[in-house]
Amino acid sequence: QVQLVESGGGLVQPGGSLRLSCAASRFTLDNYAIGWFRQAPGKEREGISCISSSDGGAVYADSMEGRFTISRDNAKNTVYLQMHSLKPDDTGVYYCASADGSGCPKWGEYRTWGQGTQVTVSL
Repeated sequence: QVQLVESGGGLVQPGGSLRLSCAASRFTLDNYAIGWFRQAPGKEREGISCISSSDGGAVYADSMEGRFTISRDNAKNTVYLQMHSLKPDDTGVYYCASADGSGCPKWGEYRTWGQGTQVTVSL
């Protein structure tokens, strides 16, 4: 039903920036809220941010400390995650996921996931 593909990951030095993309197919992203998550090695998956399809509002996990910004481009059917001031602890696999409605749900209530893109923050 829904297909999501993440891209933009890679190796970046501490303090650097990176922009991740989440491209959607088989649905129009403006009908669904989209969230970004990450999973570090040996740790549980955690939510980063979500953008609503209804009013464009965004929510962020407190731990992001204002370093991450979520946005969307409806014409490209893509949601982005702009990351700044990256730290080694930001290393992990980053996923995007769609909710089943227009508003951002709880972190555990997203229904469809991409395959993830690796982000490595290291010298």
